[in-house]
Amino acid sequence: MYKLKKEFRKYKHAWPLLYVFIYMPWFILLETVIPADYSGLHIIHCALDDIIPFCEWFVIPYLLWFLYIPAVFVFLFYHSKNEFYRLCAYEFTGMTIALLVCSIYPNGLNLRLSEIGRDNLLVDLVHFLYSNDTPTNVCPSIHVFATISAHICLVKSPHMKELHPRQHIKKISLILSVLICLSTMFLKQHSAIDVFAGILLAFILYFIVFKWWFAKVTFPAPKIKDPKQHQVLYFLNKRKK
Repeated sequence: MYKLKKEFRKYKHAWPLLYVFIYMPWFILLETVIPADYSGLHIIHCALDDIIPFCEWFVIPYLLWFLYIPAVFVFLFYHSKNEFYRLCAYEFTGMTIALLVCSIYPNGLNLRLSEIGRDNLLVDLVHFLYSNDTPTNVCPSIHVFATISAHICLVKSPHMKELHPRQHIKKISLILSVLICLSTMFLKQHSAIDVFAGILLAFILYFIVFKWWFAKVTFPAPKIKDPKQHQVLYFLNKRKK
């Protein structure tokens, strides 16, 4: 019991994750109340959407989003309470704004292909994605916003200095973030307008969260003399001989 209380006190900063009990019911309600055939649905479309081809290979980075976002949350949760709070403030504020926009301005897409014209494992994954994710409540793209905000919080973390000069995680995160954002358009999951709206939301909130809300919050750099003491990142500090 003592150990349990000790662990609870140590990780009590997990309380912002209770936001899931606000986000998920709200999101599910929107998906239910605003289906694809909703009479008041505003269809999002622009000329760029017709130029971007469909490519099933992008289903890989699209699905990796569901691993990438939790990974960033876990990394910052165990490394810095203040950084975790900043990430939560950034992500959850943006998600709330996106849900508010979709509630006030119901929107959706008419971009999905009825016939893809080929059959393979990746196409099967796309069909699975389409069957479980309605083409509604798309603007701004939460997929894009959450990716960019998670990447920014990750690379701004003082713990990334542990990887200098071989900052593998930053590079991998950047490449994956770009691919995830592109995947939303190449899979016809989002219009380019949704993507740009998600990017705009991420950058506006960056200045609010980083330069205003957390401007005076201190984020001390980690003190690790031996990289091998770091249970997660030590192997990334190995240099080629």
